[in-house]
Amino acid sequence: MARYGFVMDVERCNGCFACFLACKDEHTGNDHGIYAKATREGENLMKVNEIEYGSGSKVKVDYVPVMCQHCEEPECMRRYPDQVYKRPDGIVLIDQEKAKGNRDLMAACPYGAISWNEANDVPQKCTMCAHMLDAGEKVTRCSECCPNQALIFGDMDDPNSEISQFIREHEGELETYQPQFGTKPGMTYMRLPKPFICGEVVGPDGECVKGAKVTLTCKECGDVKVAETDFLGDFEFRFLPSNKPFAVKVEAAGCKVKELECRTRASVNLGEICLEQA
Repeated sequence: MARYGFVMDVERCNGCFACFLACKDEHTGNDHGIYAKATREGENLMKVNEIEYGSGSKVKVDYVPVMCQHCEEPECMRRYPDQVYKRPDGIVLIDQEKAKGNRDLMAACPYGAISWNEANDVPQKCTMCAHMLDAGEKVTRCSECCPNQALIFGDMDDPNSEISQFIREHEGELETYQPQFGTKPGMTYMRLPKPFICGEVVGPDGECVKGAKVTLTCKECGDVKVAETDFLGDFEFRFLPSNKPFAVKVEAAGCKVKELECRTRASVNLGEICLEQA
């Protein structure tokens, strides 16, 4: 028996919305029987969240697709076990007959992944294209249409599948979205937006310093990262934990060592770090 899942590589996503449009094309006006009723215009089973973070001239934008996470312990199924069921292959589905008329089911999903189908009076969500898989297809519409291979789908119990290989190659780098909900999502993400620390190193002559050594140390756990400034004097440390204290040390030939401190309540732009002559 297959065990299906998704991995979303956020860094590969450029916000083209191909997955979003493919999902709409598959479901808008198309009745898929026991899997899902035809959705209406304006009803979206997938959301692509645009997340902007940073400050000043150091701003990043990431795109994070969010749909039903096909959780191991779905909150929607816990609250409505007679209307939501989980298949042996990991796909979570809403019973289109038993859930009819139950608007409250939308609020049962902490991810906000359930929408309301007004025309059919039923709650709807991503079905992981179960109607296609059961007909013999190997991919979902959203993963099939992703031009950057950012959305990887497949059988996680098949060691030779693309998704299994990706998970092995990136062990330790994958995480779930909003794990605090405690539902053990079946979808995992790579490189979700996280705080970064950046700055620009300027020498005593007012010129940008290329090749300065910048050491970042977490004052709580002792983790150390090292970077080197580029030709513009810029440095950057990405994917840092939130709300942690950090020490920053800047070293450059012929200059005094500069030390600063900051906390990642959000991304931190240290701006110009002016070094003094040694």
